[in-house]
Amino acid sequence: MKTSKNLVYFLTLLFLTFLVSPTGAWAHGKEKHKKKANATVTADTVKQETKPAGDTAVLQNVTPAEHAGHEANPAKVHAAMADFPHIHPLIVHFPIMLLMIAAAMQFVNILFQKKELNWAVTIMVLVGFITAYASSHWSHPHTSGLSAHAELVLEQHDKYAEYTIYLSGLGLVAQLLSLFVFRGKRWSIAVAAVILIGAGYAVSMAGHYGAQLVHIEGVGPQGKYLEKHAH
Repeated sequence: MKTSKNLVYFLTLLFLTFLVSPTGAWAHGKEKHKKKANATVTADTVKQETKPAGDTAVLQNVTPAEHAGHEANPAKVHAAMADFPHIHPLIVHFPIMLLMIAAAMQFVNILFQKKELNWAVTIMVLVGFITAYASSHWSHPHTSGLSAHAELVLEQHDKYAEYTIYLSGLGLVAQLLSLFVFRGKRWSIAVAAVILIGAGYAVSMAGHYGAQLVHIEGVGPQGKYLEKHAH
């Protein structure tokens, strides 16, 4: 019995370490960011390729004075909260991480039926639900001037964000019932696991469309397309 319990702890720790490790499957691993030999800045204007929302890539000229704001400054490596255009990205990564890990752990717990894992999942779902609600309702950025295509992407992002809130809230209820009413019966753990897998899928899709808005449509970096009063 003790060996089985230790095995559960070991597998859980190994799984969490794999997810959050800098050398995990979604990180750069041993690859380093290398400076390109031809990436030099001259005294003349610097041509940078940018991709405005909904348009094709165009070349824009950046003057040395404009580029000077991005020069290396060790004293300002750590940005203050007020430096960010919006706090949404600082909150939204919590539900993405917590809900997906909770779903995986509860799925594994269908086999082991461990009360300790049930409690750990419940706490993660609680925090995941709160931060999902906060990032969608309390700190959701308001946009303006988006292209028609970017508006469609934003609609998908908001839709899956709402799904995340509903499913994580329902998953939290299922977790509490499993803990305090059904006393960790296998079927109650399985029901909670199915709901949490749905929440994990929803938050991953919300994250996908959010990343698409930022990295493809150009919404958010340096406050682009964000209303000034939305913070």
